[in-house]
Amino acid sequence: MRESKEKKKIRVQAIVKRLRRAHPDAKCALTFSDPWQLLVATILSAQCTDKRVNRVTPHLFKRYKAIKDYAEADLKVLETEIRSTGFYRHKAKNILGSAKRITEEFGGRVPQKLEELVTLPGIGRKTANVVLGNAFGVPGLTVDTHMIRLNRRLGLTKNTDAVKIEFDLMPLVPNNEWTDYSHLIIHHGRARCNARKPDCAGCEIKDLCPSAGKV
Repeated sequence: MRESKEKKKIRVQAIVKRLRRAHPDAKCALTFSDPWQLLVATILSAQCTDKRVNRVTPHLFKRYKAIKDYAEADLKVLETEIRSTGFYRHKAKNILGSAKRITEEFGGRVPQKLEELVTLPGIGRKTANVVLGNAFGVPGLTVDTHMIRLNRRLGLTKNTDAVKIEFDLMPLVPNNEWTDYSHLIIHHGRARCNARKPDCAGCEIKDLCPSAGKV
């Protein structure tokens, strides 16, 4: 039987309630002290673990104090400094490009609107929502690989495209809970519902998941 939108919304709230009890400390795993640092860390986190990024960023944040410092940085030097995060040439180019754009077009301040953030080099909706939700308190759904996998398993979307999944979730998750929902699902994906061998037996939301025991 096809589940109605209203029943999905009720199930989502039950999922959120359970996951808050299971993962009370779920939050952004990247270390940062201001919006720009979070933007840099999020760029570096692409195809890289948050733990690795958190080992690289202390040096960066100590050496480059302000956005303009990045805008004036030597590309090759920055590439060397972030090499261990992978795809370092592309990431360095995007960091410098974003720093220059913010300095020249946004008065040296990280934009607080998604429409403006996604105009920065290499910044998509996922990165924009991470920054908005965790640095500015503007709710956003951060659709990464964990969000894609778990929301498909939970039967909340059939899509595989991150943007389509984001829009599928918008009417199901209350607006003010978008950021928290992302943290909870991502944390649960790491702790319980991994890609190859999910711990369905120990899962706190197995009775709310149509895929439990079937993966």
